Amino acid sequence: MKLRTIVVAAFTLSMGLAACGGGAAVSSSAISYGPISIWYSNNAQEITWGEQEVAAWNRLHPTQKVTGQQIPAAQSSEEVISAAITAGSEPCLIYNTAPAAVPEFEQAGGLVPLNDFPGAVSYIQTRTGPLASMYKSPDGKYYQMPWKTNPVVIFYNKAEFARAGISTTNPPLSTYSEFLATAKKVVSSGAAKYAIFPSPSSEFYEAWYDFYPLYAAESGGKLLVENGKATFDSPAGKAVAAFWAQLYKEKLAGNETITGDPFADGTAAMAIVGPWAVADYQGKEGSAKVNYGVAPLPTSNGNTSYTIPTFSDAKNVAMYASCKNRGTAWDFLKFTTSVNADGKLLTITGQMPMRQGLENLYASYFTANPDYKDFAVEAAHVIECPDIPNSIEIWQDFRNAWSKSVIFGTSSPNSALASAASAINKLASGSSSEP
Repeated sequence: MKLRTIVVAAFTLSMGLAACGGGAAVSSSAISYGPISIWYSNNAQEITWGEQEVAAWNRLHPTQKVTGQQIPAAQSSEEVISAAITAGSEPCLIYNTAPAAVPEFEQAGGLVPLNDFPGAVSYIQTRTGPLASMYKSPDGKYYQMPWKTNPVVIFYNKAEFARAGISTTNPPLSTYSEFLATAKKVVSSGAAKYAIFPSPSSEFYEAWYDFYPLYAAESGGKLLVENGKATFDSPAGKAVAAFWAQLYKEKLAGNETITGDPFADGTAAMAIVGPWAVADYQGKEGSAKVNYGVAPLPTSNGNTSYTIPTFSDAKNVAMYASCKNRGTAWDFLKFTTSVNADGKLLTITGQMPMRQGLENLYASYFTANPDYKDFAVEAAHVIECPDIPNSIEIWQDFRNAWSKSVIFGTSSPNSALASAASAINKLASGSSSEP
């Protein structure tokens, strides 16, 4: 995957998803079989995986042919999906569905509840384990198959750390105070312009790569919203905000607009990314090679474990309402989330299938590819974007408050969190702030 895929166009999701037909439950006796079409991601590794799975299925099921293609190009995958839902032209399955977008797609009538299929709930929960509950919608149904996760951690540039006189095997990054001291050393030594440089742009999804991972770690796995209430106006949320605010105030994190990847080009000595970045930083995808190390997320009290919660950065599979041959779609979905298919996904893409017992099930892969071992451990300890009404609007409200207060310092972070929590509580109840 070429660094982080842009996830969603907020305007498209909030304004472009006109209600349309679909999503109605069907009895098992009415489930049809026959040809279907699917979309998969447009990164090279997933195209390879998708093409192989389609070919394998078609050899075994000549009367239920699957036609696969990469998702059409646009500003974001979800822009294409929302337009297809409105037009009623979406394929049966899309292997690039962002969990944050599921509530919007569901509200538009664009998704099929997988509970419609006999044994589906058991299949999902057995494969995914306890994490499956995060992907259940408020009505108790699964409108997405938990598929693959990319737990985010700290990557650091060993060459730049060495120039700053910092250990490259066990750098002091465990606590916020250690992290800040290390950051100051990186910048004051001239090893890098910035210690870390998450995107300062205002798109709602950027909160998933600065605030949300550290909040997951600091809070012990709290979601942004739980039981209809914002959770982040809390000691944990305030601690994370104060940590980032200090990084920005002391110019240890950059807040200007740049192009490219500041970690890959050496502008920043650290980044918060997931296993999809390994191939890029190893130079396998035509990118500049980085001599990197990996560390778990810091907390205020200290953390050295990959069992601490982090953000999942997941992409899932959903069945879309225009699908006619839903029996074939469900069977193909199971075919492509089997132990065998998940192993191929891991081998080809380096992304973690959302399956219990990854480390033991694919032990030979992790022995041969040790750079991925820590991600396999972390994959069992992720949190997700909550499946709630007005999901995108909620994240945008949070991002606006975070940007003004933490990144650009124009207001108090604590006051901004309190104000955002109040607005988000209204949105989480299903009431939009739009007139």
